[in-house]
Parts: sequence; structure tokens; C-alpha cells
Amino acid sequence: MKTIPVLFFAATMCITSCAQNNSNQHKQTIAMETKSNSEKIIKTDEEWKKELTPEQFEVARKHGTEPAFANEYWNNHDKGMYHCVCCGESLFSSDTKFDSGTGWPSFYSPVEKENVDEIKDSSYGMIRTEVTCHRCGAHLGHVFDDGPKPTGLRYCMNSASLKFEKK
Repeated sequence: MKTIPVLFFAATMCITSCAQNNSNQHKQTIAMETKSNSEKIIKTDEEWKKELTPEQFEVARKHGTEPAFANEYWNNHDKGMYHCVCCGESLFSSDTKFDSGTGWPSFYSPVEKENVDEIKDSSYGMIRTEVTCHRCGAHLGHVFDDGPKPTGLRYCMNSASLKFEKK
């Protein structure tokens, strides 16, 4: 079976590609109005540490990642909305969630394109696209072009960066 090695390779690559702890290249932006007319949220690391768990802080604020198949939402099949764990911005609907086989929650589209930013990420000798929350800059994960129709995209997100609100 060629599927197992391919899925293992994909999961390994996603772990490597999502694991990034170089916060120096991700500077906070100046407070300004977002496209959705909500104010940008700017806080110090100390302020974020008071609001987030250590894992949430490491992933969302320091661009880390969490283990595949051992995170809160990878196998969640409930209907609802996924919000940014830092600021509460609506990011992904369960209607666009699919089983990518990677062990992280995956979506083919954000709820509103304006709610996420996509940033070129050339760390670890690869060129990828990092996905962050437009409102607060939280690291969410990466987007890849191997997803299902209708978009062909796979937003590979970290559960630690998300908060699920069940319908």
C-alpha cells in the first residue's frame, strides 16, 4: 500500500513545516482598522501569557506547532465555528473542514478571506505560506495547494490556535 508511506511523509512534512519558533521575523503591526472593521489587537508577550495556556502561547504567539493526531480538533466532527484562540475572530466553519489524513484540523476555505493573512514563509529550506489571524497576528498554521474542491486548498491549522464553538 503506497497510501500509508505517502500519508506518513505528508504528516512528517507538515510537522516540519508547521514547527517554527523564530518570532523575530514576525513583528507586531501597528494598530489600525482591519478589513472587517474591527480593531487590530496588539499585546505584549506578558499580556498574552496571562490569557493563554503555555501550549496556546507557544503555538499562536511563537509560531510553534502541536503533535499530529494528538490535538483537540483533528478528529472533531461537530458542526460549528472555529475562532482565533487569542482574539475570538471567526476563522473557519465546520462546513469547510475535511479529513486530510495529516492529523491536524484541515479546511478548504476560511469563513472570510479577510479574516486571515497569508505570509510567505521560507524557513527550514522550504517555501510555504503561513496563515495568521488578520486581527491579532496569531500563527494558525500553513496553507497548501493539495486540498479538495472547490478551492484545491488545505488550510492545515493548529488546534491550539483555535477555539471551537459548537452550533
